[in-house]
Amino acid sequence: MCGILGVVAQTPVNQLLYDGLQVLQHRGQDAAGIATLEGRSFHLHKGNGLVRDVFRTRNMRALKGNAGIAHVRYPTAGSSVDHNEAQPFYVNSPFGIALGHNGNLTNTESLRSVMYQQDLRHINTGSDSEVLLNVLAHELREAATGYKLDPQKIFAAVSGVHRRCKGAYAVVAMIAGYGLLAFRDPHGIRPLVVGSNQTDGGVEYLVASESVALDTLGFKFLRDIEPGEAVFIDLDANFHSQQCAEKPQLNPCIFEYVYFARPDSVMDGVSVYETRLNMGEYLAEKLRREWPDHDIDVVIPIPDSSRPSAMQLANHLSIPFREGFVKNRYIGRTFIMPGQAMRKKSVRQKLNAIGVEFRGKNVLLVDDSIVRGTTSREIVQMARDAGARKVYFASAAPPVKFPNVYGIDMPTRKELIATGRSDEEICREISADRLIYQDLEDLKAAVRKGNPRLSRFDCSCFDGEYITGDISPEYLDQVEAARAGGKANKPVDDDQMELDLAMAASSM
Repeated sequence: MCGILGVVAQTPVNQLLYDGLQVLQHRGQDAAGIATLEGRSFHLHKGNGLVRDVFRTRNMRALKGNAGIAHVRYPTAGSSVDHNEAQPFYVNSPFGIALGHNGNLTNTESLRSVMYQQDLRHINTGSDSEVLLNVLAHELREAATGYKLDPQKIFAAVSGVHRRCKGAYAVVAMIAGYGLLAFRDPHGIRPLVVGSNQTDGGVEYLVASESVALDTLGFKFLRDIEPGEAVFIDLDANFHSQQCAEKPQLNPCIFEYVYFARPDSVMDGVSVYETRLNMGEYLAEKLRREWPDHDIDVVIPIPDSSRPSAMQLANHLSIPFREGFVKNRYIGRTFIMPGQAMRKKSVRQKLNAIGVEFRGKNVLLVDDSIVRGTTSREIVQMARDAGARKVYFASAAPPVKFPNVYGIDMPTRKELIATGRSDEEICREISADRLIYQDLEDLKAAVRKGNPRLSRFDCSCFDGEYITGDISPEYLDQVEAARAGGKANKPVDDDQMELDLAMAASSM
């Protein structure tokens, strides 16, 4: 999962891109990078770490120019150790191109082979994003006339990318001497929006992963970039767009609404916050239907993204809603130092229970989802230690049973607590007195309330149906084998997903 930005402005964009990355920090904590365009020259700085740690004043001063792109990374392919895999990536042939990518290609290895053997292009890292950049560079060369480009030739190149690349990709790219290119895969799995700002010097355009970046930076939301569509903004701020896919169909990743996106974002016409409220209503209806004689005394959210769902569930059932956990917002990620054995960091370092809200009560804990179950189990125990009489657990999302191959670094099937287990068995695994899961159709309905035209979603982590049609059990075996092989090199304790990214989003 990553966050991307692209801007064409009338004034220097370095501070604008930096501020935008801060807003999108929840989408990636492992690396950050900015590339600006000054004339025909790129200025690039990137590295591992949070945005505030990667950039210093001297770096910012060197990022000159009125156009640029930026990226925050949470790796799903390649290694999180190698700072060379931080984005944006850059190639100088046949045009100078800098590119940032959110998503994951599912045919990376076949593309890599073609790059070497037929396109005669060199791939320097293990990142699928560098592969995508080289595919784009090759297609631009094929489309160009005498090494000259215009919007139609650029759109023809994007059509070539769509024909060759499979998987999920939302992309921003700067083409030296030409301008900003942004496009979205034909399934629209990953979000991408565009906004504008009218200044005394003329109009400016900003492309971002989430609308919250537009709001924060003072840009007016124009629209979502459609599945398969490409947008090109030249250096004079002329706006061009074209559909570049043969059969585009919107299938947004439903897990964006459950967990990853900020609640103040609007994606594909749907408010993330309202969706999470709707999720609470549907969960309340299921609870009322299946457990009419419940004895719940209080509803308590597990911070932060589950709060709207928990609040709405409590309101719908007329049960008191209370904040029972306080998050330590200053706990960093857990590093494995050289020579140090990997160990679990306790959830208790990140959360602390408010005893008075638990003591002698039957509590319903509400989380956005349950992935491994490690965190859920420890939080249930925290509630018991704080004096809860009974601890019930509700997930605002259905059981996560399958890996996500489209840009979310989920565990392997063996690590997912819901794989091969019934709800009752999961309940015992996390030591709860009762477990309530959201139904998948209700989750879809919760999102669709915001935009009835959304007929399909990528729900692969819940139902195992991969909409690109190219994911086999053998492919999942290969992905999991590669993931297991890279664990020893990961610089962070991969203990759990539920709280790992949430720390970066704690200021929502």
